[in-house]
Amino acid sequence: MAIEVTNSSGQLVPSDEITSLLTFAMIALELNPECDLSVGFIDDEYMTELHIKWMDEPGSTDVLSFPMDMPEEIGEVVTLGDIMISPVFAATQAKAAGHSVEHEIYILATHGLLHIIGYDHAEPEEERVMFALQEDLVKRWKQQQ
Repeated sequence: MAIEVTNSSGQLVPSDEITSLLTFAMIALELNPECDLSVGFIDDEYMTELHIKWMDEPGSTDVLSFPMDMPEEIGEVVTLGDIMISPVFAATQAKAAGHSVEHEIYILATHGLLHIIGYDHAEPEEERVMFALQEDLVKRWKQQQ
């Protein structure tokens, strides 16, 4: 398996759980679990830099996805891309949502994966579909833990 999780954020993060969750999600989404995927937990300052550079939007954000290759057929092994998560931003969102930071990070990692494979939430219907799918994937993964 080629899910690499790095943490330069200075925060404690659930690295092993993220690997497990994303492996589960990749299989559920009919992606080959041998696809390369990178998850980086970064500090808020670096997230702000990335957000400005790549999204042309000010300030920090929770998660950014950088897609690389899309499988052309089910089971193809490709380099999917990179997911960057700010645990500090996630903690603020978790508090506002009334759930744990870990749950927020699970949602963000899944959200990032969905963006990499082409999901978006620019339109209300797209948002409904994407957000329901990310919640469902996390829920099903937790049930099998």
